[in-house]
Amino acid sequence: MTRSRSQAPYSGWITFLAHLFFVLAAWSVFIKYVFPIAFALFTDEAWTTHIFWDLWPIAHVWLGWALLIQPWYTRWLAVSMSVVEIVIILTLFTIFLAEPDWTIWRTNWFVNKVFVLSAFTLILATVVVKPELFRTRSS
Repeated sequence: MTRSRSQAPYSGWITFLAHLFFVLAAWSVFIKYVFPIAFALFTDEAWTTHIFWDLWPIAHVWLGWALLIQPWYTRWLAVSMSVVEIVIILTLFTIFLAEPDWTIWRTNWFVNKVFVLSAFTLILATVVVKPELFRTRSS
């Protein structure tokens, strides 16, 4: 499949990464919201007891969409979001692993972050190794 001249070349790898971020967003919503809320309701706890609040799943959907559609800012978004996420996760891992708390909630959080870190490392590596797969302002 060939894209028009104004778009980046078609890449199955970019399509894979986009879908990875859609799955990652769904997984994060389940791990951070659905499972903790269901557990709390079944154990007669406040529904907010075990939730790790953040809006990163929305950002992950945005990045997945951008990878598929390739607006002019895709490379900038991929790099900036990857760097921010990687720095945040590595900082959180450093703090957590200094005094780990392996409850089911923190373990779920940790596993989720490992997948998020892996996905953003793949994005950053792709930008470095194959920057032509990302549309830029001049494309």
